[in-house]
Amino acid sequence: MKKYKFLLFILALSALLYSQIKIVLPFMVKVAASDLFLVQSNDQASQIAISTPLTDIAFKHCNNYIKSELGSDVNVIFPEKPLNVWTLGNYQYLISADITATDDKAVINNIKYACRITYNDGDDQEGILDFDNWSINGLSGLENLK
Repeated sequence: MKKYKFLLFILALSALLYSQIKIVLPFMVKVAASDLFLVQSNDQASQIAISTPLTDIAFKHCNNYIKSELGSDVNVIFPEKPLNVWTLGNYQYLISADITATDDKAVINNIKYACRITYNDGDDQEGILDFDNWSINGLSGLENLK
């Protein structure tokens, strides 16, 4: 039996690889190519930075969120417009902007941040001004201020 252990191991490994390549991988390709993960939306993704009324509102919501997260110990000056805003599709936006922050020690910091925000109600834009209809999915660049 000791003599056949290695051969048995190689046969089992070969069978596993063969089933992965011939059964599992084609199934995964079919699922990925199907409409299972397709989201129909009027908001299409773009690789070019955009500026629309909806992105302006998203920028303001990100700024309000940042202000609430930093609290009253940090004084933050926000710009009028972001540096760039990209739409990721399906009402998801990536916002890049600069802020000027002053802490209680009067240290002035110019900080770039990125905010990923999603409008949860999709094509129904009646509630775009209500922050409860938005989700902050990520915020980076402000780790040193907290």
